[in-house]
Amino acid sequence: MLRLRMLVIATTIALAACSQQPGSADASPAPASTASALATAPADAMTSNPFFQASTLPFQAPPFDKITDADYQPAIEEGMKRQLAEVQKIADNPEPATFENTYVALEKTGVMLNRVMAVFNGVTAANTNPTLQKVQEEEAPRLAAHEDAIYLNDKLFQRVAAVHDQRDTLKLDPESARLVEVVYDNFVHAGAKLSDADKAKLKAMNKEESSLSTAFTNKLLAATKDAAPVFGDKSKLDGLSDAELAAASQAGDNRKLDGKYVLSLQNTTQQPELQDLNDRATRQQLFEASWNRAEQSDANDTRKTIERLAQLRAQEAALLGYPNYAAWKLEDQMAKTPATAMGFMQKLAPAAVARATREAADIQAQIDKDQKALKQPTFKLQPWDWNHYAEQVRKARYDLDENQIKPYFELDNVLQNGVFYAANQLYGLTFKERKDIPVYQPDVRVFEVFDADGKSLALFYCDYFKRDNKGGGAWMDNFVGQSKLMNTKPVIYNVANFTKPAAGEPALLSFDDVITMFHEFGHALHGMFADEEYPTLSGTNTARDFVEFPSQFNEHWATNPKVFAHYAKNYKTGEPMPQALVDKMKKAGKFNMGYNMTELVAAAMLDMNWHMLGADAPQQDADTFEAAALKKDGVDLSYVPPRYRSSYFQHIWGNGYAAGYYAYLWTQMLADDAFVDFKENGGLTRANGDRFRQMVLSRGNTEDLAKMYKDWRGQDPSIEPMLENRGLKDAPKK
Repeated sequence: MLRLRMLVIATTIALAACSQQPGSADASPAPASTASALATAPADAMTSNPFFQASTLPFQAPPFDKITDADYQPAIEEGMKRQLAEVQKIADNPEPATFENTYVALEKTGVMLNRVMAVFNGVTAANTNPTLQKVQEEEAPRLAAHEDAIYLNDKLFQRVAAVHDQRDTLKLDPESARLVEVVYDNFVHAGAKLSDADKAKLKAMNKEESSLSTAFTNKLLAATKDAAPVFGDKSKLDGLSDAELAAASQAGDNRKLDGKYVLSLQNTTQQPELQDLNDRATRQQLFEASWNRAEQSDANDTRKTIERLAQLRAQEAALLGYPNYAAWKLEDQMAKTPATAMGFMQKLAPAAVARATREAADIQAQIDKDQKALKQPTFKLQPWDWNHYAEQVRKARYDLDENQIKPYFELDNVLQNGVFYAANQLYGLTFKERKDIPVYQPDVRVFEVFDADGKSLALFYCDYFKRDNKGGGAWMDNFVGQSKLMNTKPVIYNVANFTKPAAGEPALLSFDDVITMFHEFGHALHGMFADEEYPTLSGTNTARDFVEFPSQFNEHWATNPKVFAHYAKNYKTGEPMPQALVDKMKKAGKFNMGYNMTELVAAAMLDMNWHMLGADAPQQDADTFEAAALKKDGVDLSYVPPRYRSSYFQHIWGNGYAAGYYAYLWTQMLADDAFVDFKENGGLTRANGDRFRQMVLSRGNTEDLAKMYKDWRGQDPSIEPMLENRGLKDAPKK
């Protein structure tokens, strides 16, 4: 199965898309020890590896009860070896190139490599260990070279190009015609038209980039774990709930720090506990631990890694004939050019900053009021104060306390009676938990998904709790992708980083966590409903600035009155959330929108600035570059730091979102506009859901995505619903 850039080792896509990244590559020789083992191992020893044959479990689900850490590297090496032989056979075929003997044949290659990499990437993102990290570091450059061996194989490309040149006369069905376009463009995009000398240069660059990206991911994971602040004095944690204290205590116990409290960091700038902590010094300590996690001038400092990555990507783009990496990356996206993406964000930034500035004035007034009541001198609002005092402003303005809300959002109830319920109402899906499917970690749950006609559709894994060996954020991906050609159905997983409660306690969520569950399940639906012939075009294998559309659209159902009433129930009594509290939540719905949008826009613009560097630019100093970029774009508010600092921006340095983080904003526009269509046509109905499934969610990348959206919506997307929903329409001018 030829899938562009799926196989290069990297953590799965955080906070969302987790769409598969096609790919393949070359064959750098295996290390001597591995190569020798492969050459001399008896056949029965090699075939005892569970990756050497298809799983016999339902949907070919991974046999985690049989997989050991030692199985991955031999399977990766053997998978590359097999795919190269398969690909070379296609390239050497003496028959004239045809769609069947070239494009379809390529789709059928790499079955074993895809099998092991889908599982390896999933486990290393969510449940890694030093052994697996070592395999990552060793295999990353080899997988990059493997990909290059395919995409830069001139003999193979001549066959790909020959079919592409005669595509209009081949009478292909629409999906096959789309495959020809996509695969040909993937080869050209990867450098297939370069000279032999330039191909050699590109191969070296790709190897280095892959190694650096893997090193960044592993350094960041270690840095995030090490930076988590430890407290021995419980009074420093005043304001945290009993459940939060229990979780912090458990985190201490897990690290063998008995009697200590550990506030584990999530992979964003702001941390959830900042809202509740009353001690300002503790808040500052937690914030600075988060902000400086990867900038400690130690072995896990990521700055030199990202500085070289940015420079290397600019040089790669120049070699491929582009002014910068962003121009290369966006060529096959909906936005098409960095100028379009930046222009879109520049429409949002002034209104977001203006609203955040207005919110900051309200928060400063609250600080002044509180300090006066305490007969203490006031202080200037800092980023570690924002969430704490914003919550107080919300309480004062809307009489709404986050701790009033959480008892109504118990995790399993949100999942079963919220996320699954909405999918049932819209698409007729039902879910049955499977206890007989092995998992990679005890917290993971598995559900079989049934279609409206009762037929088994997919397997769905969910892994929601934070762990020190789990990457930050939230994401979706496939253990098995859908393809009629390969006779495979979807095996999908969602991963998040919610705080795990102490034993016997309920897992109570914030409303942001609830939104995250709906978001990631939107990706899952996109994968479950895939109905494609070819793996390359299946499910979430779409442009970055489209793949976030189904997920952000699905967020809207979390606040739909019918869905909300079905899951927002007190975990102790089962009583629904009182209408008065529901009304308060609605009134406060756009509260803090300026902050939320500004931190997101700032991060997206920062990403784009890093990847608009030209090849002639010197290697940047990360901190200096970041400060200058934020100032240039007018998003350098001292009290609203970007959602991700450059040094821990996993999306762009490790997860495939380089020059693509703007996609979250772009697809907010699509999602908010799409929801207008649903509202205008009856809202939460099977008719609406089935039409959306048929025309969007099941179509993968089988046609031009802008056309796909317009055909379903009846018009191009409008930015107006986004401005309204995100609280920017009435933002004052700067």
